[in-house]
Amino acid sequence: MADYTATLPRKRMGAGALLTGADGRVLLVEPTYKPYWEIPGGAVEAGESPHAAVTRELEEELGLALKPGRLLVTDWVPPREGRTEGLMLVFDGGTLSDEQAARIRVPADELRGWAWSTERQAEERLSGLLARRIVAAIRARAAGTAVYLENGYVV
Repeated sequence: MADYTATLPRKRMGAGALLTGADGRVLLVEPTYKPYWEIPGGAVEAGESPHAAVTRELEEELGLALKPGRLLVTDWVPPREGRTEGLMLVFDGGTLSDEQAARIRVPADELRGWAWSTERQAEERLSGLLARRIVAAIRARAAGTAVYLENGYVV
């Protein structure tokens, strides 16, 4: 019997982590391959869970072995020119100690660097969509909830 699920549509999926310092600032990374900043994270690979993907990406992008916590945001992103629709997940990466932050090492071929950012700085550094998603993640963490978004907007 053929696997019916193999005929269903596929969606692009990404997973990232909201990491903060003790002062509440958010950790952002500056990719070499796009004109705006991001949170640490990336594409979920075939056969990989979103939680495993963000754990892997934190190791690859920051050199930190962290185990992210609960899901904060699920954001469905509609298709646009050059991109298929996607499902983007943001997990709670927790609060990094000064010692952990001092150990961060970014891959030069992928990231120019990283920075702590206030909510206002994050809104300036991120694309509009990413800024909405990160602000929603900050709010969800503070409220102890999770939120569903479409294109960065609460539904």
